[in-house]
Amino acid sequence: YRCYDIEKDKVYVSRNVIFLEEENGFNENKPKHEDDYSFLWINDDDVDNDDDVLPSSHNDAQNEVENTPFDRSSPRSDGSPREVIVYKRRSQQNIQESQPTLRRSQRDSHPPEKFVSYESFSPKHRACLLAIHSHVEPSSYLEAKTNPHWIEAMNNELRALEDNKTWDIVSLPIGKRTIGCRWVYKVKTRSDGSLERYKARLVAKGYAQEYGIDYEETFAPVARMTSVRALIAIASIKQWSIYQLDVKNAFLNGYLNEEVYMDSPPGLDLPQGKVLYLRKALYGLKQAPKAWFDMFSNVMFKQGFKSCYSDTAMFVKNTAIGIIVLLLYVDDMIITGNDANGIMQVKDFLKNEFEMTDLGKLTYFLGIEVAYSRRGYLLSQMKFANDIISRSGITDDKVVDTPEALGVKMKIDDGEILENPTPFRQLVGALTYLSITRPDISHAVHVISQFQQRPTSVHMGAALRIVRYVKHTITKGLFLSSSSNLNMIAYTDADWGGDPNNRHSTTGFCVFLGDSLISWRCKKQNKVSLSSTEAEYRAMATTTMEIVWLKSLLKDIGIDLNEATKLCCDNKSAIYIASNHTFHERTKHIEMDCHYVREEYLSRTIDISFVPSEYQLGDFFTKALASARFQFLLGKLSVITP
Repeated sequence: YRCYDIEKDKVYVSRNVIFLEEENGFNENKPKHEDDYSFLWINDDDVDNDDDVLPSSHNDAQNEVENTPFDRSSPRSDGSPREVIVYKRRSQQNIQESQPTLRRSQRDSHPPEKFVSYESFSPKHRACLLAIHSHVEPSSYLEAKTNPHWIEAMNNELRALEDNKTWDIVSLPIGKRTIGCRWVYKVKTRSDGSLERYKARLVAKGYAQEYGIDYEETFAPVARMTSVRALIAIASIKQWSIYQLDVKNAFLNGYLNEEVYMDSPPGLDLPQGKVLYLRKALYGLKQAPKAWFDMFSNVMFKQGFKSCYSDTAMFVKNTAIGIIVLLLYVDDMIITGNDANGIMQVKDFLKNEFEMTDLGKLTYFLGIEVAYSRRGYLLSQMKFANDIISRSGITDDKVVDTPEALGVKMKIDDGEILENPTPFRQLVGALTYLSITRPDISHAVHVISQFQQRPTSVHMGAALRIVRYVKHTITKGLFLSSSSNLNMIAYTDADWGGDPNNRHSTTGFCVFLGDSLISWRCKKQNKVSLSSTEAEYRAMATTTMEIVWLKSLLKDIGIDLNEATKLCCDNKSAIYIASNHTFHERTKHIEMDCHYVREEYLSRTIDISFVPSEYQLGDFFTKALASARFQFLLGKLSVITP
C-alpha cells in the first residue's frame, strides 16, 4: 500500500497497514488538494500521447521525484526496511497543465521489493511498466499449487499436451531409462502491460539425456542480441512499427526421431509402473529447439521468406511495396518493415499455421522493456535489474558511481575460496544478460566472469559492487535515436597486458549506426602481445570482423552501406601497419591479422582513422576508469536515464 503522511509530505510504501475506518485522516487546518501531488499510478484515460518516453518539454514540467534513503526506524512486517518516496509540491501552473487524474492505489499481495522511478515515462507506458514489474512468478511446484491461477494454468498445459498427442502412457521397456521434468511459470502480458494469461510450462530435464541414445543433432540458431538492437535501430530511423508475436507451445510442433521416456510431471497421476513415451518435442529436450526451428523455417520458406546469411534466425521477404523482416528467438518473434498490409497477412498466416498470440506493438521482449517516443526507442531491463538486486541479498543503501574500483587488478588466488560457488555463478550469468542493454557494466562483468571456476570472496565482492552500481543506475537504458543517419562508425582499443594472471591483453570495441550503439564487446585476446601495437592491431582485426558481419546483416535487410566504415584507433603504429605493404620482423608473427585488416582496408570496407585517446570510446570496454572519465564516456554511448 502507498500511505501518504500529510504532515511530512511523504508517501510510504509498506505491506503492513492498519486501517482506521472511523477517522478522517486529514488536518482541517492544513488543507491540501489531491492534484497537488504527482503519484506513480495515474489514470491515462484522458491522455492522448503516443510516446512512451515523455519529451523533454514535458519532463521539465513534471514534478521532481526523489528516492530517499530507506527509513530504518520503521521496518516492514517482513523485517526489511520501508522505502520512502518524497514528492515535492508542484506549482499551480503545472497542476493546471497536468491532464492525468489520480486513481486508487494499486493493491497487490506481492508488491515489488525495490523502487524504480517511472516519472519520466508517459502515463500509458508507466502503467505498462508497473503492471509488468508487479507480477510475481513462483519458483517451484509447491509454491504454485497454493494459487488457483497457477493450478488452472498447469491443468491447461496438461490438456494442451494431451490434445496434441505429445505422449503415450506405456510401461518402461527393459533397458530403457526415464528423464525427469519440472514446471516453469511465466506471467504473459499484453502490449499495455495488462495480464494476458498465467503460463505454466512443462520442461523436461534434458541434462539427463545421453548422446546417441536420447538425442543426436541439437543445434538450433536463435537471434543474436546485436541483430535485435540493429533491427530496432533501423526501425527507429525508418519509422517502422514493430510488432511482437508469441507461439504457444512452440516445441510441441516438432516431432522426435529418438525414443525418449519421461517420468510423470507433478500434478499428473499415472498408474503404477507407467511412464510417458514422448512422440513430440518438449521444452528442455536437447533436440527440441532444432525440431521446432526446422519446422518453422520450412513454413517461412513456403511463404516466400528467406533466411539471412548473417543471422539464420532472421527471415526477410521482399514485396512489391517494400520489405518485411521477422526475427525469431525460440518461440518469441518480432516483425517489422514498411509493408503494413504485408505484415498483417504474415501475422494471419502464422496464426493459421501455429497457435499464436498477437501481443501488439513491441513493449516487452525477452526481459527487455521497450519504450517508444518520436525521438526513438529506449531499451531497458529495470525489472530484471530489480530481481538481481533482490536475489543478491543487498539490503543496505550503499551505492557506487562506477561498476569497478579504480586500479584494482584481481588475481585467481585473491581472497578465500567460496564454499558454494553457485550464487556467484548465478549472479555473473544474470549480470551478463543485463549487459544486453547496459554497456556500462560490460567490462566489469567480463572481468568477474573469468573467475567462475574457483571464485573467492574478493571476486564475490567485485560482483556485488556491480550490483550496487546497478542499484544506483537502475533506470538507465540504451537509447536508439530516430534522427540518426545510416552511417556506421566503430571505435577499437586494447589494454596491453592488462590481465595480471597471464598478461593477455583485452580487446574492446563499439559500433554505432548513426548515433545508436548497436554492438560492443570486451574480449581477452588468445595470445600474449609483445607490444602495445600488436595488441591494438589484434583488437583492430576483431573489430573489422564485426564490421564486416554487421554490413552483411544490414545488406540482408536491404540497407547497403557502400561507403567505407570509419574505424577509429588511437595507436598510430597500428594504423601505419594497416596501410603499409611491407612486412618485417616485428609484424610477421601477426601476419594473418595484418593480411585480413589490410584486405578490408584496400577493398574500402573500413577506413582507419586516428582518434586522440581522450575521445577513444573503446577505452570504456578495456579497463576500469575514474568516475569523471567513466561518466564522460558513458554520455557518448547513448546510455541515458529517461
